[in-house]
Amino acid sequence: MSKYTHKSISVICFGMGAIGTYIGGSLAAQGAKVTFIEKKEFIKDADAKEIHLNIGGNEISVRNFEITSDVRQATSGEQIDVALLAVKSNDTASVLELLTGLEEDFPPVLCLQNGVDNEGLIARKLGEEKVIGGSITSAVGRSGLGNIRLEKLRGVGIETGHPISQTLIDWFNLAGLRAKGYESRADMKWSKMLTNLLANATSAILNWTPAQVYSHRLTWRIELEQIREAMEVMRRMHIHLVNLPGTPVKPLMILLNSLPSNLSRTLIGAPLAKGRGAKMPSFHIDLYSGKTTSEVTFLNGAVSRYASKVGVPSPVNDGLCQLLEQMASGEVSKEEFANQPEKLDQWLKRIK
Repeated sequence: MSKYTHKSISVICFGMGAIGTYIGGSLAAQGAKVTFIEKKEFIKDADAKEIHLNIGGNEISVRNFEITSDVRQATSGEQIDVALLAVKSNDTASVLELLTGLEEDFPPVLCLQNGVDNEGLIARKLGEEKVIGGSITSAVGRSGLGNIRLEKLRGVGIETGHPISQTLIDWFNLAGLRAKGYESRADMKWSKMLTNLLANATSAILNWTPAQVYSHRLTWRIELEQIREAMEVMRRMHIHLVNLPGTPVKPLMILLNSLPSNLSRTLIGAPLAKGRGAKMPSFHIDLYSGKTTSEVTFLNGAVSRYASKVGVPSPVNDGLCQLLEQMASGEVSKEEFANQPEKLDQWLKRIK
């Protein structure tokens, strides 16, 4: 353990969703000074201002933290060492608006969000020198504000090279978050995004579990095609596959990209379904909770945008993004494609 773990750290965390509460709460449990920034209407639901972490069956109660909806208030006292950004990508712009007028003195931001565009948005607002890429691979569930269950410990990737990177890695490891440093932000974030694509959009569109998606020949082929499109974009952009904490991304994606569809479904589909567990993917959760926007814009949609820039066809990512955006907005009903993989397959073929 380096000397930095003996130094105090002051953190603000945007968002008390599953990831923000897990990271912020775990740091606070080890003595970090943590202030959560959350919408005013959600703060009143905090259970007596206490976080409950269920880690490996052990219940940890955390009380030494603050919650506010006022960013200026949170940053007006002592120096803040780092801000954690743990909101959905479709909320990034609204969070950054809160920082107007605070840019000069605002601390560096560790971006723990999915997708590959958020760091660029933060850099345009605060400057590249205040951006640190991050990726979390642990599976975390939430049952109400402040109640978190660690479903699968894998770890957290943190971009190295920033003056505070090693301090963060040390503190995260002290808090049991299993952190690992990565030199290349792009390699880390794109490798993570590949894992986020699997059984996500397809699950939401069909109202299927990941196990159903992985076991059907048509939906398995859709999964393979979206991954292969994304990997070709990475190849054109000279971005490399890397393994993430607890997640062997590199061998998995190489096999998905190279094996025949039927063979890969037999060898890989069942283990993937088992590893996913019973929890529905995030796109499905958001769609069926009534949210009118979807993070698909920043995952499959990002593949489409970068594919266009480098001249790579991406019909499957294009189609999945378009369709799920339309379902979220209400333009297409959730029932339109439910339990109809053949209909989805035909719809995607028309995009081509």
